[in-house]
Amino acid sequence: MFTLSSTALLGLALLAAPAEATERAPLPTCETGTRYIELTADTPSKTPEVCIRPELSINLFFDAKLARVEVEGRERFRRVKVVDDTLTLVASDALHDGERVPVTVYFEDGAVPASARFVLVIHPSQAERQVEVSRHERTVASLRAGEQQARAEAQQCREEKARLQAECSGQGGLTGLIVNGWLGKKGVVARGLEAAASRPGDPLAAWKVISYRAVGPEGRGRLAVEMELFNRGTVTWTPAGAALVGSKHEELTGLTVWPLEPIPPGKSKRIVVELDATESEVRGTFTLKLWAGEAGAEGLALDGVTFP
Repeated sequence: MFTLSSTALLGLALLAAPAEATERAPLPTCETGTRYIELTADTPSKTPEVCIRPELSINLFFDAKLARVEVEGRERFRRVKVVDDTLTLVASDALHDGERVPVTVYFEDGAVPASARFVLVIHPSQAERQVEVSRHERTVASLRAGEQQARAEAQQCREEKARLQAECSGQGGLTGLIVNGWLGKKGVVARGLEAAASRPGDPLAAWKVISYRAVGPEGRGRLAVEMELFNRGTVTWTPAGAALVGSKHEELTGLTVWPLEPIPPGKSKRIVVELDATESEVRGTFTLKLWAGEAGAEGLALDGVTFP
């Protein structure tokens, strides 16, 4: 562990520029609360996609008892359990980020539609834990619950937007770090992560990995991971998003990635991932997951990430 010089601090401040938004083409949009899916007699043009993660359970509630369930690659799930109108699934680590698993359920009551098809998508960081599926009009209580959830999520987005605008509209460099309260008396400390390594099958190799921590106001900290990424594949790879996943599958989201620029085959680029978290949230060893913006491109998993 060591304390950075003012020159290094200035470099880190410049690197911590907010990442530009980009679409994650290979991945669906994941909802944070209860997901509501309405089925009609007509077959939908697009099969609903549901985000899951290995070792985290997901419950799908239907408005009728289920006769049977078909899960492709069922042996790669730790649990597939049907109880009346409820389907519980727990994927195993045999499923990898970006994989899609079709699931078909058949209803007992003979009403239309007699079956429903979904696609489970293995997401690097997000998971939908509860999904309510209806073949009829939703109840007033269900509609109100969905409305309240949407309002809460919108308020959270507004607060996060206001925080980011306040940070970005102020001073840059060391002055920006001081004004936003990210320096404190301890400054910024860094740790070289010689043990951190990408996995053999990943499209990129990582080296020169360094983690940073700046203790901010009210015990929260600004953290970053800097690395050099080499594209050892045959196609261009563009970072689109990132997440930190702990040993017990706990996840830290809301990470920014800079720069969101393509890395051609055989070339390398310095990448900085940054997040806001408390000291207790980042204790232990994490896996840093990066996913690409290109459709169908494989992601990167960097094991052995710790913070000073």
